[in-house]
Amino acid sequence: MAALLSLPAALALLLLAAHGLRFGDMGLLCACLGCAALLFTRWAFARTVCLVALAAGSLLWVDTALTLTAVRRGMGEPWLRLALILGGTAAFTLASGLLLATRRARERFSRNADAAPVQVAAFVTVVALLELARAMAPLPVLLVDRFPPGYGRLEIFALALYAALLAGAMLDPTRAARLRPRYWGLFSAVFFLQLILGLSGLPDFLMTGSLHLPVPALIVGGPLYRGGGYFMPVLYLSTLLLVGPAWCSHLCYIGAWDDAASRLPSRLPSRPPGPLPRHAWPTRSLALVLVVLAALTFRLLGVPGTVAVLSAAAFGLIGVGIMLTLSRRRGMMVHCTAYCPIGLVGNLLGKLSPFRLRMDAGCARFSRCGACARACRYGALSERDVARGRPGLTCTLCGDCVGVCPMKNPSTHMGYRLFALSPETSRRVFLAIVISLHAVFLGVARI
Repeated sequence: MAALLSLPAALALLLLAAHGLRFGDMGLLCACLGCAALLFTRWAFARTVCLVALAAGSLLWVDTALTLTAVRRGMGEPWLRLALILGGTAAFTLASGLLLATRRARERFSRNADAAPVQVAAFVTVVALLELARAMAPLPVLLVDRFPPGYGRLEIFALALYAALLAGAMLDPTRAARLRPRYWGLFSAVFFLQLILGLSGLPDFLMTGSLHLPVPALIVGGPLYRGGGYFMPVLYLSTLLLVGPAWCSHLCYIGAWDDAASRLPSRLPSRPPGPLPRHAWPTRSLALVLVVLAALTFRLLGVPGTVAVLSAAAFGLIGVGIMLTLSRRRGMMVHCTAYCPIGLVGNLLGKLSPFRLRMDAGCARFSRCGACARACRYGALSERDVARGRPGLTCTLCGDCVGVCPMKNPSTHMGYRLFALSPETSRRVFLAIVISLHAVFLGVARI
């Protein structure tokens, strides 16, 4: 009987799909069919997602009714029957959504119910951000919109579903420590694959025809040299406000390389990540100063763009060399913690974000096992840091330490903090935001 509650919702979604087909919005057609398919699962988040979709669909029907009625009235044609039909369709769509809010519907869609709020938040956030980007951008920002035009909403639905499933999987701290490097590496691979395809003669894989080097230091140096082009700095600072230095452990297209290099087998005997090099802070500070001074000097002296590009490329190649040698040898991310100037900016300005990682008194009083320090590839958990109950400034909120904590409830023993929220709730909010950003970047981040 409970399964029958999904039938009106499925019919309402099929009507919305037909509406998309009628108006040539093939992306809306595919997205509605995708939501209808979710009704045949038992995922708890699917019920809420479909409910939200049906509520939005009812508003779409109302808007369509008002628009077409106004057109008919302006032409002096009959309009009452049209208004009644579309109004009834809007009411049916809303009522079918309300059926999904009943107790029986909740009982039917009960799989992974504990993760549903985080998954719904990730799904809805991705849809909202990508719809906003798609509407406001002066050019097609979604790759699918560039090949079969009009199918952008299909990509939005796919990325939102991916974000919801990934967010649900990341809720397990132990599993999250294994998943994070993989989805981070996936983002980097997609980013650079699009660059390679674009340079190989497929310009649709590039955002525009104006290229720049994918070197993170140019987020600062590029605008200073050009005297404009502040999109990337604004995007970077916005990310820091939302999730702090987690840019460096979830969203940086180059940082994933350093993470992978630190996990590569070395000729040296296997050992856990080493401590933060003593020269890390002076080296990164010097690198940041040099990048800023070089960009301003090049601009003032009118240095040709070719020279500036070659200089930036040399800086980036030195960083890759550090990854393949020092990061691999030490088992820690030397490039990100001791060389990358953007990492330094992220560590400092990331404090503007309200998210923090803290340890309770149990670490000092009961265990001091060192499991978290051995898992940290950013050198942020020295013995002194553990004694203080908080990681060092190089912490990027990656959460690997939470996944290896042997305590019965590691998320409360060592976990995220956000205002007065509990550690578990704080971590859920953090994951919903950072996974949403990851999925959005996966869809729109290209050169």
